[in-house]
Amino acid sequence: MSTAEAPPTTCQDMPEGAGAGPRDAADAWQGWVGSRARVRRARDGERTDRPLPPGSVDLASNDYLGLSRDPSVARAAARAARTHGTGAGASRVVTGTHPVLPALEQDLARYAGRREALVFSSGYAANQGLLGALGGSGTLLVLDAHAHASLIDGARLSRAEVRTTAHGDLAEVEVALREHRRRNGVRARAAVVVESVYSVLGDTAPLTETARLCAEHGALLVVDEAHTLAAVPGGSAVRAEGLSDAGHVLVTATLSKALGAQGGAVLLGGEGAGAWRDHLLNTARTFLFDTALAPPAAGAARRALALADERRIGRLIANAEVAHRVLAGHPVTADRVERGAGAVHSVRMRSPGGAVRSAEVLRARGIAVGCFRPPSVPDGIARLRITIHADHDRRRLTRALETVAETINREDT
Repeated sequence: MSTAEAPPTTCQDMPEGAGAGPRDAADAWQGWVGSRARVRRARDGERTDRPLPPGSVDLASNDYLGLSRDPSVARAAARAARTHGTGAGASRVVTGTHPVLPALEQDLARYAGRREALVFSSGYAANQGLLGALGGSGTLLVLDAHAHASLIDGARLSRAEVRTTAHGDLAEVEVALREHRRRNGVRARAAVVVESVYSVLGDTAPLTETARLCAEHGALLVVDEAHTLAAVPGGSAVRAEGLSDAGHVLVTATLSKALGAQGGAVLLGGEGAGAWRDHLLNTARTFLFDTALAPPAAGAARRALALADERRIGRLIANAEVAHRVLAGHPVTADRVERGAGAVHSVRMRSPGGAVRSAEVLRARGIAVGCFRPPSVPDGIARLRITIHADHDRRRLTRALETVAETINREDT
């Protein structure tokens, strides 16, 4: 029988659910959303987006130098808005390249000791754009197990082969690079992806050793300096390690942490820096197809760079030392605190529920802390993250940290 002569399909012939209408489909989605919410609540994983109560001691945000509310930074943002408008209006390759953006790129490159920079609309976009521009068939991306979600997502979207190695394990990184070269020969392309300071534990990557290993295997090293640009002596961890002009080291950074603004950047060094910038400008999808960074954010970041000097960074480091002394010296937190290399200190909690309760009690007492729970923590251990700022008053900071320890003692049992 031909198709034209086939009898009409009856209800009995239809697969189960084939007759479902739009309402049935909507109900299916609502049921799924509800089930996901129940799982989050059962795991103490529910999150909220409430504003910080006025007058709180801020031990949660990444405003390391306290520049997001600096009057001169705010004035610089306002001037840029008056001169260039409140928004960029288009992608950089259309009409979005306002003069304040290349000026910011020059300032960033100079500050970090690099030769070129390319600004993105966020640090997340910079990481995704860079890894996407490195990816494709034949590329291997080797990610540290504690890499930020933006790096993980960028690697997944890059169409490259992705291998995750144990946190800080250079021997495992070397095995991955050696195997890739053995399979692909001299044309093998690989990049190792790390963070200068990891966002949860606050520990550092061994940049000098990793850069040397990458050079030996003809690989790139991608360093996310989100937590070190303008937050460590010299203003950059890569610069402090003597790697600022290493052409095989590609740096990403955010303008929304120590610089108190918004946006992200890729910072490039060595003789090939210009070629790398051209490559990203033409291939990084989060640069090409995203509206450019808003001029007010760029103006604010430029002013913040001028203020991010050794004096402010020194105050940040001194306050971080105070935080470590208080937390490591308190009997409740002494064996729980993970001392960060920079401004981030994490306190291990016994359970996600204890972390949530502690954070809520502290919030009610006017102290904001970060509350990290699975799946946001790479090792499955819930933590309260304590973030130190340069403008914290020492006495108030000490009292707040003592309250943190006392609250943990009561709530995380």
